[in-house]
Amino acid sequence: MPCSPIRTSGPGDVMDATLGAVTVGLVPVMGALHEGHLSLIRRSHAENDDTVVAIFDPAEGAIAVPEADIAEAFWEGAHVFYVPETETVWLLGFATSVHVAGLTDRWEGESRPGHFDRVTTLIVILLNQIQPTRTYLGAKHLQQLAVLSRVHGDLSLSGDIVACPTVGDPDGLPLSSYNTGLSKGERAAALAIPSTLFTIQQQAREGETSTTTLLEIGREIIARHSIVELDYLAIVDPETFEPLDEVVTSAHAIIAANVGVTRIIDNVHLQAGGQGNMEA
Repeated sequence: MPCSPIRTSGPGDVMDATLGAVTVGLVPVMGALHEGHLSLIRRSHAENDDTVVAIFDPAEGAIAVPEADIAEAFWEGAHVFYVPETETVWLLGFATSVHVAGLTDRWEGESRPGHFDRVTTLIVILLNQIQPTRTYLGAKHLQQLAVLSRVHGDLSLSGDIVACPTVGDPDGLPLSSYNTGLSKGERAAALAIPSTLFTIQQQAREGETSTTTLLEIGREIIARHSIVELDYLAIVDPETFEPLDEVVTSAHAIIAANVGVTRIIDNVHLQAGGQGNMEA
């Protein structure tokens, strides 16, 4: 193990830094580092000879990374940090986009046009540049995980995709760098989001199979909080993201809502324990 983090800005430097490692784990970070990312790093560290953290925002480009974040991630087992300049990823005149048809039509894809294409293109670039053995992704972004898994298989990309469980705060909200923007009142109201998923899950476990009934229950919970603006609430197949009429073994409830200026997304597997159960 190196005695200090290795910070690189080019893919060739990453390859040099991981030379000799039989297995390399990749943890993509697209925003401010938080405990959810650290859980991915710990998993990668446990399963690989070396771990690379790639830090880049597909919408904004290069990210300024505090040295304290680098030090914390290094302590958890990440030795190499790939922090490229924007033009290292989006080359001058870049004109290519990777689009996954069908999976990106609904939900987040409809609410955030172009988002999935940017993320998918970034991940394809990172996999080609770094050639990791395993890439660790959090299942809080369940639809994004499905999209990236599909493109990974369709294009026969490097290594394996490893889905890791969602990490939540003690109050139930999924961890996100955006949560710091919530006021005290907004955060209290935002708890309606995990409460909705938990209630739907509990009702399904107790035998309710009608997704229409379950979604009505969930919308009633959200409606009690006027500052929580529901974008979507659905029960879907986690591979196709098509809505379901009846609860089946694989069914997941997914939700996105805005609380003030903060967007919160989460999901739960209706037939298994834990929030965002497929998954940071």
